[in-house]
Amino acid sequence: MRTVNTSVGSIIYNRENYTNKELIALYKLILKPRLIEEKMLILLRQGKISKWFSGIGQEAISVGVTNAINFDEYILPMHRNLGVFTSRNIPLFKLFSQWQGKKAGFTKGRDRSFHFGTKEYKIVGMISHLGPQLGVANGIALGDLLNKESKVTTVFSGDGGTSEGDFHEALNVAAVWSLPVLFIVENNGYGLSTPSSQQFKCENIADKGIGYGMESHIINGNNILEVHSKVSEIAKSVRENPRPVLLEFKTFRMRGHEEASGNKYVPTELLEKWAFNDPVTNYQDFLRKENILTEAMEVLMKQEIASEINEHLKIAFDEEETCSSIEDELADVYEHVNYIEKKPSTKTSNIRLVDAISQGLKQSMERFNKLIVMGQDIADYGGVFKITEGFLEQFGEERVRNTPICESTIIESAFGLSINGYKSVVELQFSDFITSGFNPVINLLAKSYYRWNQNSNIVLRMPCGADVGAGPFHSQTNEAWFTKTPGLKVVYPAFPYDAKGLLATAIEDTNPILFFEHKALYRTIYQDVPDDYYTIPFGKASILTAGFDISIITYGAGVHWALKEVKEHQISADIIDLRTLQPLDTEAIYKSVKKTGRVLILHEDTLFGGIASDISALISENCFEYLDAPIKRVGSIETPIPFAKNLEQLFLPKSKLYTEILNVLEY
Repeated sequence: MRTVNTSVGSIIYNRENYTNKELIALYKLILKPRLIEEKMLILLRQGKISKWFSGIGQEAISVGVTNAINFDEYILPMHRNLGVFTSRNIPLFKLFSQWQGKKAGFTKGRDRSFHFGTKEYKIVGMISHLGPQLGVANGIALGDLLNKESKVTTVFSGDGGTSEGDFHEALNVAAVWSLPVLFIVENNGYGLSTPSSQQFKCENIADKGIGYGMESHIINGNNILEVHSKVSEIAKSVRENPRPVLLEFKTFRMRGHEEASGNKYVPTELLEKWAFNDPVTNYQDFLRKENILTEAMEVLMKQEIASEINEHLKIAFDEEETCSSIEDELADVYEHVNYIEKKPSTKTSNIRLVDAISQGLKQSMERFNKLIVMGQDIADYGGVFKITEGFLEQFGEERVRNTPICESTIIESAFGLSINGYKSVVELQFSDFITSGFNPVINLLAKSYYRWNQNSNIVLRMPCGADVGAGPFHSQTNEAWFTKTPGLKVVYPAFPYDAKGLLATAIEDTNPILFFEHKALYRTIYQDVPDDYYTIPFGKASILTAGFDISIITYGAGVHWALKEVKEHQISADIIDLRTLQPLDTEAIYKSVKKTGRVLILHEDTLFGGIASDISALISENCFEYLDAPIKRVGSIETPIPFAKNLEQLFLPKSKLYTEILNVLEY
């Protein structure tokens, strides 16, 4: 009769329900990342790799968790979870090439370490900001629920990462939406060099689950059998009864945060204590004590793994250094979209801008059954601007989702939905509030296609603009924050017709898009708009008036200010409504400038750092010899947006627009 519980050091191994063959298989799985790491540390000292984040001492968690969930279930690891990748049987040469910046890796040399994902192996790696991947896991899990699939999504965090706002937002949303996510926290005692006592006051990280009404468990992270058996049991339960679970694994990182930092900040007695609890050597001793692992078997295993490592290292080292071209690099910033224009019908209705956006969104919801809309107060209430009024009744609560006030994790969840094959439209109540979700927009959505060919099939709706007396926190036109960032598309319509068609195009597009909607135009601008679904191509400006004396280049509310002045003063002008700022219709701009020789660029944003500066530079570089006067930029004054009406009018550029037009014409 075999022993069920065996004590090795301070670890008690319960081998119940495990055959000898299974126990040996787990040993080989936990041994492999340890041997790879030991080799990597040698290569690091030899200067053959540039950086290494060691997971020595924590292998039981990576290996135990990964082998406790199904291969078709997504797992989102951190930068010291090598055992996740080896347990998913990724060819080692691909990992080695990744770490050397070679093309056979997963990012074509564009990122390092484990900053990549691979749908083939159902792995999504972290970005350096750590926290966003927790929300991404929520989105993947939501997609599984919507697909009626009984799956769990597993996401890793360190103890330091639990201090990030993304951690709290992600747990809150997962709990509210009952998402089948296993939140894995590897509590190794330090966030880089900062001890846990300076990170949080509660005794256990698992205690944080209480505040979210979430089930939580504490597991010995150095006991491979405890990790594997408990996660297997919990995952099975979560598949049957979808809910999030917080799992805290007590463990220790035996080396520095990364090798260059060392670990001199760790007391010697603490290192000795955890060395005594080493997850690999203790499990090895257990197997020997149980007469399951012989010395000959172990030698053979190590030889096999070492041979595989050396063979695959040779493949990676022999691979040529990464090279590319400017054309190839630019081609991978955005996913290629095979745009096919849908022509509008002849039947029209005279509607407002706000109605056109609502109608366009509704028709897209009807067209794409895997389109989800998310945002604060968008369901029963219909959104603060009533764009989604009636959507809940037509499309149901699964597709029209009220969210907590947590912009960051909702944008991350939209990215997770995109990974799982869904489209998302996220309504920011006001474009000003994007600051609370700035990190995932800039560092996740914008960069993921370039880094590892993962699209972000997401539209962020951005109600924006002043002239409504809303003050400094509800009135910004912050499009220039995003036109600077490669990987994002920026759309800014001024008319109902354009708004409806461009929104449809944005939703069809598979790249991340910021769709700006000026609040002052919502209920003041009417137009005859086709009743049916149609699209308008990106990167094509609209020439609203044709003239010979001046080119006025603008967008958003500026379009209507320019139209008013040109009509009132009978100015012969090309008024160019850009409609999309990224991509930008430079062809239309240059053609007009070459015709008129005089240029005024108008936007509502404050002047310095606005997109007018870049357009002005482009014109100077490409049309200088055609200019008869200096290019004039017109924007708002360099202050935050004030509340009082008189101050707001002083802030906005529209009152000085005619004077500035005259200055250009009279130069």
